[in-house]
Amino acid sequence: MDRNDIELSHKHNKTFQSVDQQEYNAKDAASRNTTRSNQVLDRYITFIPTIAFPATLQSSWEAVLVSFQAGLLNGGPTALVWGTLLCLFGSVAIALSLAEMASITPVVGAQYRWTALYSPRGFLSPAFWSLLQGWITVFAWIAVCAQVCFLEGTVLQGLIILNDDTYVPKQWHGTLLAWAILVLPLLCNIFARKVLAPLEILGGILHIALFVVFVAVLVSLSPRSSADFVFTGTITNLSGYSNGGVSWCIGLLAGAFPLAGFDGVLHMSAEVKNAPLRVPQSMVLSVLINGILAFGIIITILFTIGDPVAVSETPYVYPIIQMLMNSTGSKPATTAIMTLILFIGVVAVFSTLASVSRLTWAFARDKGLPFSDFFGKVNPSLRIPLNSLLLITFIVMLLQLINIGSTTAFFAILSLNTLALYLSYILPILFLITHKFRGLSIPYGPFRLPRGTGLPINVFAVCYAVFIVIWLPFPSVVPVDAQTMNYGGPVMGAVILFALVDWVVGGRRRFRVPEDLRFVGDGDAERGSTTGRF
Repeated sequence: MDRNDIELSHKHNKTFQSVDQQEYNAKDAASRNTTRSNQVLDRYITFIPTIAFPATLQSSWEAVLVSFQAGLLNGGPTALVWGTLLCLFGSVAIALSLAEMASITPVVGAQYRWTALYSPRGFLSPAFWSLLQGWITVFAWIAVCAQVCFLEGTVLQGLIILNDDTYVPKQWHGTLLAWAILVLPLLCNIFARKVLAPLEILGGILHIALFVVFVAVLVSLSPRSSADFVFTGTITNLSGYSNGGVSWCIGLLAGAFPLAGFDGVLHMSAEVKNAPLRVPQSMVLSVLINGILAFGIIITILFTIGDPVAVSETPYVYPIIQMLMNSTGSKPATTAIMTLILFIGVVAVFSTLASVSRLTWAFARDKGLPFSDFFGKVNPSLRIPLNSLLLITFIVMLLQLINIGSTTAFFAILSLNTLALYLSYILPILFLITHKFRGLSIPYGPFRLPRGTGLPINVFAVCYAVFIVIWLPFPSVVPVDAQTMNYGGPVMGAVILFALVDWVVGGRRRFRVPEDLRFVGDGDAERGSTTGRF
C-alpha cells in the first residue's frame, strides 16, 4: 500500500472535494482503502446479503415485541409512537454519518479506527481515544450477543409456560436455553461461514413476510383501541415518576433499543465485495427498513393491545405472547408464530457472532487486547478469526451463568449494550465534525451526502446520541431499590475505568494507532503506526 492509497488531501487544500473531483473508482476502492487486516479474509458477501445482514441483525420490529412494555411503563402510547419516530430520524442521521466514514475507509475496526483517524491533534493522543473507543465497542457487542441469546431463551421459556401448565420456570433454565440458542450459530460460524449469505437472505425474507403475517393476525382478530389512545394516550401510575416529561424520555428505550446495532455490518467490511459502496448503502437501508417496520408494529400493537395493564402482567414472560393468545385463542397458533420469530432471532445470533468476532479480531490485530497475537490470528483452513470467535462465545456463556446466581447482576451487564452502542457512535462523529470545522479536506468515497447536508446531519446525529445516552441509565421505576436500579450507567463507568487503567498500565505502549490511517495536523496522511502518548 503506497502513500496514494491513504492520502486525504493536498497539503493546502482546505475545501471538501466532490466525488467527481476525486475520480473515485468504486470498484477499486475496496482494495485501496482497506488495511492489512483485509488481506487475510475472503471477500464473498454480495449486495443482497449485505442488506439482509444488518436488517436481520437488528430485527427491529421483532425487538419491539420484547421491549415495548418499557414504553408502556414510561410515557405510554405517546412515548412509543412519537418516541420511536424520533429514534428513527436520529438513527438514520447516525447511520448516514457513519456511512460516509465507511465509504472513505471501510475497515473492520470501524468506530475505534475512525476515532483515531479524525481525533484532534494536541488533545490527548489518537491512540488514547482509539483504545477507549475500542474497549467500549467490543464490550457493547459482547453485551448485545449475550442479550440476544438471553431474549431468545426467555421467549422459548415463555412458550414452554404457555404449553405446559405443570412447568415451573427456574433461572438456570433460562441459562441453559440461552446456551442452546448459541450452539447452532456457533457451529455455522466455524464450519459453514459461507452459509452466511443464503441464510441472511432467508432471514431477510422472513423478516418482511412475518411482519405482514403478524400485523394481519393482530389486526383481524384483536379488539381495537381508539386513535386518541394510540397517538395521544398516556398511562399513569405505573412507573412512579410524577414528571411526565421525565417518564416520556425514559420510555425512549423502547425505540432506541430496537434501532441500535446497525453498525454490525461495518465489522464485516473485510468480507463484503465493493465495501466502500455496499456497506454504507446496506447500513442506511437497514435503518430505514427496520425503522419503518418498527414504527408499523408499534402502531399495530397499540391499536390491538386491549387492556395494557392486564397484558403487562402476563404469566408468559413477554406481553406479546399474551396478545397473540388473546387474538388467536390458540396455543398452537401462538407457538407457531413465535417459533418463526425465534428462527429470525437465531439468524440474528449468527450475524452478531460473526460481527463481534471480526471486531474483536481487528482490535487484537492492533494490540488492543491482552494476548493480541493469539486472538489476532485467522485460522488458515477455516478462513475465520477462530480464536476471537471462541473467546466471544466463552464470555457470552459465562455471562449467562450470572443469571443463575443473580438476575439483577445479569441485567446489570446486559443494560450496557444499548448505552455503549450509542456512546460508540458519538466519538467518531464528533471528531469528524471537528475535522470539518478545521477546514480539512476529506476524500469522500462513492457514498456521500449531498453537499451542504453532511455537517447538519452530523451535528443532529451527535445531539440525538447524547440525548439518548443521558436518559438510558435512568431507572424505569421509582422508588429505586436493588431490584429496580438501572445499572447501565455504573457498568458503563466500570468499562471506561477499565479502559483507562489498561491505557495507563500497558495500553499506551502496547496499542498501536492503525497503520496507514492517521491524519496529521495539516491534513496529509502519515504512514506507519505509533504507540500512544498523552
